[in-house]
Amino acid sequence: MELITISALPMIISKVGEGAKLTAKEIAAEIPHRNPQAPAMLDRMLCHLAAFNIVTCTVDPDDIDRRLYGLAPVAKYFVENEDGVQAERRCYGWRCCVRHHGMHAFEYPGFDERFNHVFNKAMTNHTTILIKKILASYNGFEGLNKVVDVGGGLGITLKLITSEYPNIKGINFDLPHVIQEAPAYPHVEHVGGDMFDKVPEGDAIFMKWILHDWSDDRCVKIVNALPENGKVIAVEMVLPVHLENNVGVRGICGMDMAMTTQILGGRERRQHEYLALATTAGFKGISFISCICNFWVMEFF
Repeated sequence: MELITISALPMIISKVGEGAKLTAKEIAAEIPHRNPQAPAMLDRMLCHLAAFNIVTCTVDPDDIDRRLYGLAPVAKYFVENEDGVQAERRCYGWRCCVRHHGMHAFEYPGFDERFNHVFNKAMTNHTTILIKKILASYNGFEGLNKVVDVGGGLGITLKLITSEYPNIKGINFDLPHVIQEAPAYPHVEHVGGDMFDKVPEGDAIFMKWILHDWSDDRCVKIVNALPENGKVIAVEMVLPVHLENNVGVRGICGMDMAMTTQILGGRERRQHEYLALATTAGFKGISFISCICNFWVMEFF
């Protein structure tokens, strides 16, 4: 509810007239702000609201990146009591970790041992559920001898992969403060380093929930740091072009909101945006292999 009133959406759209549809850029132009990223941030907020049928979303058939938003029936309850001052504050685009700790969200765990432990444990639990389901249906690891998991945390992904494919040697690659907590697993070597600098070589590079943490420029830098030869497998949520009102879409939009507020430059992407990222990095394209629990398994080629 706060998101709707703070962004001044109801009053801005309703004053245009009944049935009005505006782009995020047009709405942002009516909100006092000093953040050049405000239209893009507002567009992501609107997608989230559309997934809950609070606003409507229509995609321009001639430009799939141009979305028009209108008021859904329930939005009439939010037209009054608009708070323009709060609208300005929300559009500054602050990131919680940077604002409160003066550093990126992935730098902070290196200075907070307790948080580092909790975060790594949470990622391990999530990864265990997802990777087990991926291994049950995806055969892209067959015939490989060496797999490097970039940003692999405590190494649970490679533990599961090498248990299924014992011929594979796994290289679990992550920041030093993460690796220091990683337990020993058969067939898995833990290596600390910076993925923006250089990534260990392997037959395949695996990245789960890595690209959504970074801007397009940073993602291209990550991919450019990968070895020239080898298979690239990425596992990410993918936003649909046409938003639907279901649990899956709400989950993806909700994660995109988390990226907006917590991770500088981080965001969920649509299929064509991942394709653009891949071609910018020098790949011919991406194969979207399968969707498992809201996550797509993608192969760059």
